Amino acid sequence: MKKVKFFDSRVRDKFSKHISAISTLASVLLIFFNIPENKKIILFAVFSACLFLLYCKIWWHFNNLQEIELDVEGSKVSIKTGDLFLQPGLKCIAFNEYFDTKVDEKIISSTSLNGQYINKFFPNSVNELDKIITEYEFEEEEKIGINDERRVGKKVKYSLGTTCVIDDYLLTAFSHFDKNNKAYLSMPDYLSFLITFWDKVNKVYAQRNVSVPIFGSGITRIKEHKNISDEELLKIML
Repeated sequence: MKKVKFFDSRVRDKFSKHISAISTLASVLLIFFNIPENKKIILFAVFSACLFLLYCKIWWHFNNLQEIELDVEGSKVSIKTGDLFLQPGLKCIAFNEYFDTKVDEKIISSTSLNGQYINKFFPNSVNELDKIITEYEFEEEEKIGINDERRVGKKVKYSLGTTCVIDDYLLTAFSHFDKNNKAYLSMPDYLSFLITFWDKVNKVYAQRNVSVPIFGSGITRIKEHKNISDEELLKIML
């Protein structure tokens, strides 16, 4: 996430609310108390310094915020920084449309979330993970074809949003892969994925917490939106 700029509108709005409360209190106090003429300049300087420190504190708070809770159409949503693997409940791991599992720094990077998932839970048994995915009871329309021209990786292609539940993890087909094994999406693909994914989650979550990353914040290329920020992606998700 980008750092909040010093004169960001959110900081100014928060500061304005504090100023309103402080101004009201000061106005009430001045009705009952007079400030000596020889003290006004000193008190004004002290008051201005306190306001500046208050503004700096608000700005610091926004830049060091670790978690915030929102109500989205009746659902409690927590936005936080942290380790996805340590979150309670279901945790979502985004795969490509083939559910590839080869962590070779080409198809899957070891630093990506799905690379970490594979290396953490299936370091010596990727074949077991492949078997689970192959034998999983996907809906018939979720398997949309076989790409025999793929030289590396799996060949069965799934529709975006197809989701496989393994223990406390939701493995979901998030991105297309081109012939050079580079992930990409269009914005309509992205929106369609979100609709399908949350529909799948609604069927399996069983009142458990569901933790997801900011979809698309890694190496996925969203056509015509190459410079889209994590904050903008988060807004779309919400």
